[in-house]
Amino acid sequence: MTQWPDAATTLPADGTEGAIVGRVWRPGLGPSVVAVRDTGVYDVTAAFPTVRDLCETPDPAGRLRAARGERVAGLGELLADTPADTRRPERPRLLAPVDLQVVKAAGVTFVVSMLERVIEERVRGDASGAAVARERIRELIGDDLASLRPGSPEAAALKEILVAQGAWSQYLEVGIGPDAEIFTKAPVLSAVGTATDVGIHPSSRWNNPEPEVALVVSSRGEAVGATLGNDVNLRDVEGRSALLLPQAKDNNASAALGPFLRLFDPGFGIDDVRQATVTLTVEGGDGYRLDADCSMAAISRDPLDLVAQLTGPHHQYPDGAVLYLGTMFAPVDDRDAPGQGFTHHDGDLVSIATPRLGTLANRVRASDACEPWDFGLADLMRSLSARGAL
Repeated sequence: MTQWPDAATTLPADGTEGAIVGRVWRPGLGPSVVAVRDTGVYDVTAAFPTVRDLCETPDPAGRLRAARGERVAGLGELLADTPADTRRPERPRLLAPVDLQVVKAAGVTFVVSMLERVIEERVRGDASGAAVARERIRELIGDDLASLRPGSPEAAALKEILVAQGAWSQYLEVGIGPDAEIFTKAPVLSAVGTATDVGIHPSSRWNNPEPEVALVVSSRGEAVGATLGNDVNLRDVEGRSALLLPQAKDNNASAALGPFLRLFDPGFGIDDVRQATVTLTVEGGDGYRLDADCSMAAISRDPLDLVAQLTGPHHQYPDGAVLYLGTMFAPVDDRDAPGQGFTHHDGDLVSIATPRLGTLANRVRASDACEPWDFGLADLMRSLSARGAL
């Protein structure tokens, strides 16, 4: 397998200039909130028992910078001990950078992925029919919908035309209609971090990575920082029925976030998210390689509009939320047999990167071959209580 990213490539291009928070498993102590600094990684759990607590402060970036803490290790050491195959159990390792936040995701927020969802629906999850369906869909509705504002009168007029043609879809409804698709991606604490395995249900034969930028949102509905995510998706399962979205999206180790949470401050904010270019690399043990990039500028709904649809008087999140903003990638080139498109192989290394957030890297495994999720909310509370952190 290709090497995991090192400390330099895991960090943002400007290193530790930003306010960078993460989580580390410390043997004998449990999950710990850490600040990533130029001299190492520091445990600040005494000041902030959870990342949620940090994000609820009026100035998370300033508070993180001011927090004193114990040096745990260098980032390179943590990365070396995070992969399951090379881990030394007595050494600390990286975790996903969020904890009590609800893990939510926005769907079909980019035209390219919206059209692919329509195709999945048309072929009922059968990859062999995707190429023909793709051509037919583009003949009917085109693929130049990026300038169409969801919920606008122009979008409503297009809907009338497509309904009359018998070409309307539930994915077009959430793609260009007034209401975004926002769903629960994974249970609290179940996300995996960088340098770990991500899970594909072993029954799936058509699946793909979904590289995304994710916002961390406080209980006040304010976006306080950003990270990268892989919203792993089973195309064959969702294509059979949109009602199978939970089975397609929420499997063991199927939500990856990281490598760290970069908090908003005067040097990094929501405009940096809007302007980010995200790259995707998939490297297979069979010599396969996929390279792609896409700009967040192509998103059809502004990130803060999605946050506004996530939370407010209609729905509250007392511990905040992390919101995947939707994928701009939909790999369609044949990897194996002609007409079968892209699907993962066991052992693929997926790297998702953008200069201001660093690199999130994960190896693909069957979900039942990934480490089981066995540390829940009660365990976290007991851990923090034993440390005197609560």
